[in-house]
Amino acid sequence: MGGGAVRQHQTAQLPLIQPISPSAPRPIVLDERLRGTRFVSLTPKRVLNPPSATGMDYWSLNPYVGCEFGCSYCYARYTHRYVVERAHDAGKLTDAEFVDYRGAHGWEAFEKRIFVKEQVVGALDSDLKRVPLGETIVIGTATDPYQPAERRFRVTRAVLQRLTYCEGLSFGIITKSPLIVRDADLLVRLQERNELQVHVSLITVDASLARRLEPRSPVPATRLRGLRKLVDAGVNAGLIVAPVLPGITDAVAQLDALFAAAKHAGARFVHAGPLRLYPAIRDRFLPVLGEHFPELVPKYQRAYAGHGYAPRDYAKALSRRVERLRRKHGFRNESAMYDRYRSQMPVQGELELRGSLP
Repeated sequence: MGGGAVRQHQTAQLPLIQPISPSAPRPIVLDERLRGTRFVSLTPKRVLNPPSATGMDYWSLNPYVGCEFGCSYCYARYTHRYVVERAHDAGKLTDAEFVDYRGAHGWEAFEKRIFVKEQVVGALDSDLKRVPLGETIVIGTATDPYQPAERRFRVTRAVLQRLTYCEGLSFGIITKSPLIVRDADLLVRLQERNELQVHVSLITVDASLARRLEPRSPVPATRLRGLRKLVDAGVNAGLIVAPVLPGITDAVAQLDALFAAAKHAGARFVHAGPLRLYPAIRDRFLPVLGEHFPELVPKYQRAYAGHGYAPRDYAKALSRRVERLRRKHGFRNESAMYDRYRSQMPVQGELELRGSLP
């Protein structure tokens, strides 16, 4: 999934008949849940996204497209839409399939139509030949590699089994799921000849708050227990607090409790960064914000007007707060794999939540 601009298809503007390539295979449904989530086979020619395609400093790998967790603030919804639009343009989806797999507004299907990358090892073998020694590969940048589908399809485990034969690379894994503990044996083997950081994603220790923002994700206590099990198994694991939500999870007391919980769970490091609110996410997140924190909606609209990044002053103040808490709880963060938040964040627009930041 490349990081290029996503074109704004409008369902109403579609032609009545979209030509379908005679040689194009039809979507194969692998499974369907009672609540309507459908799992569809995808056989990619490539699975590693190079830095040149994404604009990031590392290679990325996502065993699935779409994510059952469906967190309201997830920045990756556009990647699912991009894959669906590209398939439609290539004649692999009918107009009706396009509407179903994309969603009425381009974001709903992210958590309802999950693409499962089958036969992934062959594509990975080919892609790894392009990765120079010393490069970084991050698994789970756009969808959770240990979402519930992994229990059945085991795509992530197949990826890790292949990667254990690598040497001299740097790997990162991001997940909200304690299912990753299942693969502790492979993670230990992987870090014998490579650098590894496993990031357990958690934005708050408040279970009721987490349920409002990410209703289908594992509860905080379960993730922290998973983190402890990884560390006890010898895996280099820590916490990633991303996104920090202005006015919701950025108070000193909240972050302090989160850092303390991470320390208690044995975390080796903690990384954190502010919310990115791209256009494709606003339609999903702002209604949730309006339901639970209506007073914050106009502040977010002003702060993120015309761009997806938090204002520069806010990001800098948050960074200072996080660094103080790191020192307080003894996190040295010797590897800064995920502290590469770019400096070109727009200056315009204050978040007007300065009371919650120094």
